[in-house]
Amino acid sequence: MDKIVIYTDGSSRGNPGPGGYGAILMWGEKVKEMSGAFRKTTNNRMELQAVIQAMSALKTKNLPINIYTDSKYVVDSVEKKWLDNWIKTDFKGGKKNKDLWKIYYELAKPFKVKFNWVKGHADNPYNNRCDELATLAADNGPWEIDTAFETAQE
Repeated sequence: MDKIVIYTDGSSRGNPGPGGYGAILMWGEKVKEMSGAFRKTTNNRMELQAVIQAMSALKTKNLPINIYTDSKYVVDSVEKKWLDNWIKTDFKGGKKNKDLWKIYYELAKPFKVKFNWVKGHADNPYNNRCDELATLAADNGPWEIDTAFETAQE
């Protein structure tokens, strides 16, 4: 069975500050790089945004996906089933990034998603490339507005 491999990374210049995400999608011989930026956000939001944007780009559903990220926050939230509990309790206790987690949760439904942690800034060329994509986006834009985050900060 075919599987999709995705590498992701997020970056924030200040926390909050301008941020960016980078992702590499691989399916067979096909490889796609993507990145984007937001004018005011957090590192964790960009880590999540990288996953969301990568999964949103997928045209074929019902395939297994292996996602590699250096974000323990993202890996543990899904793999340790914290997200399932947050969804059940409607994020009781003020869990952060509710808007993005709900988007991810819906996107993940038609897939079998497995998250894998990789050490950041180490010897993984795909993780390093995602970091490069994310930081270039954070530094250079063009920056979108992270409306949910900025509205919550007011």
